[in-house]
Amino acid sequence: MLAPDIKREPPMLYLASQSPRRRDLLGQLAATFSVLDVDVTEQRAIDESPKDYVHRVAHDKARAGLASLDANQRTDAIVLGADTEVVLDGDVFGKPRDVADATAMLHRLSGRTHEVISAVWLVCADRELGDVCVSRVRFAKLDEASIAAYVASGEPFGKAGAYAIQGRGATLIEHLEGSYSGVMGLPLFETARLLRNFGIVPL
Repeated sequence: MLAPDIKREPPMLYLASQSPRRRDLLGQLAATFSVLDVDVTEQRAIDESPKDYVHRVAHDKARAGLASLDANQRTDAIVLGADTEVVLDGDVFGKPRDVADATAMLHRLSGRTHEVISAVWLVCADRELGDVCVSRVRFAKLDEASIAAYVASGEPFGKAGAYAIQGRGATLIEHLEGSYSGVMGLPLFETARLLRNFGIVPL
């Protein structure tokens, strides 16, 4: 007599991020997932390279998300953590603190090419795997009026490097080499590859 097939529930996917941009991007790859609110210190160590820093923060977010679940949830959970930062001259540009900070960032980016490093990690109870995407973005030369108008729009706030490629910030960009979704906050190619590796077939 053949034993009946036992259907195992697919793993539950969690996104350890409150970013609406990451939610939208992950929604292009995964039909269902839940969002976790994690609190991770984002402080770069003195001897830490920008790439290592972004990779570590994404990893910390994923692990913090997994740790926030109860024991039963963790059994079948896969948690995605991601981090994206703008880098110029070895300096990591986080989210601007105020108008002056946003203005200063945009002045430095004006007419120059910077890197956008976006890392993603998937972790579960017995496995961890991560990847990183590096894009190069060249800004047009911006005058004072253009910078002031963009900062006044409010869009730079809450965005690494004080701009949003998916919004009005696209008008500042002369050239992009790399991943559009990575600059937004979640590199879809790398994320889809990780999901497949964990047995989740992207949409």
